[in-house]
Amino acid sequence: MSLRQMEYFLTVVEEASFTRAAENLHVTQSALSHQIKALEKSVGGALLERMPRGVRLTPMGRAFRPHAELAVRSAAQARRAARAAAGAEGGELHVAALHSVAVGILPDVFARWRTAHPGVVLHLHEYATTEVLEEEVARGTADLAVGPPPRDWSGTVVPVGQEDIVLVVPFDDRFAGRTTVRLPELADRPWVRCAMEPVVEGERFLDWACGRAGFRPRTAVLTEHTSTAVRMAAAGVGVCTAPSYIVSGAVGDGCVVLAPDPPWRRALTVFSRLPPTGAAEAFVDLLRLTWPTTAPAGPPDRPADICTTATVRGGR
Repeated sequence: MSLRQMEYFLTVVEEASFTRAAENLHVTQSALSHQIKALEKSVGGALLERMPRGVRLTPMGRAFRPHAELAVRSAAQARRAARAAAGAEGGELHVAALHSVAVGILPDVFARWRTAHPGVVLHLHEYATTEVLEEEVARGTADLAVGPPPRDWSGTVVPVGQEDIVLVVPFDDRFAGRTTVRLPELADRPWVRCAMEPVVEGERFLDWACGRAGFRPRTAVLTEHTSTAVRMAAAGVGVCTAPSYIVSGAVGDGCVVLAPDPPWRRALTVFSRLPPTGAAEAFVDLLRLTWPTTAPAGPPDRPADICTTATVRGGR
């Protein structure tokens, strides 16, 4: 069994056709078929079922596929890591991040990176939830990830800072003249919720926080992205929560930002399967410089009481 055979197998699966796979791989169809048969012989059974109009996985093939994907991705990551070990002057770096982090934090970091390391190509992979982010990095999709501290992570985790979670209301809101608000004061308000909302102690963050403040939030709109929720809140649909760095990018100065009292914060980290070296290490250093830690984000293992600084962990 070879890495090339696994690459051939995955290409056939992706294309659902030996003909198209051979064209993409720039090999003859007979050579491709020979390599697939050799792979099937080494694993002890058929991985692919040849159909009149395509190819589909056998049960053995379905079991084999995720391991083949991990092996191919790990090999690609190993090549990048080896090149990166020589320095940050060439090659490419794959960075994974939550969508909100990619929109709110990384543009400035990437711009600075391009100035300092123009020879390194950056590939950005965006994900909606921390669960998917962690899964994809574990599978080798990216060299490193930017997001909340991962749970039960066996690799490297580097703290880089924190994000302040704020409340967004329109300019004509009754709290528009204030800078802070206590959560019980919002008990009668509708809320704009986001599918990317973090999960705390098994509950979506707003349900958890409002429940501890003595009420259940009334959802007016559920959006897919945080930036959309901010625009909805600025238009007067309801109150929303969002990382502070998302708000200005989403609506500029077209809303009022209120800090919850007590404040809500979430730690941000860079995590990877292997210790960052070369280009990856340089990227971590730049991110820490661009987004410095300004205050402790709270206890690392459980959210603090809502009457003190609340640490928003995990989730989306």
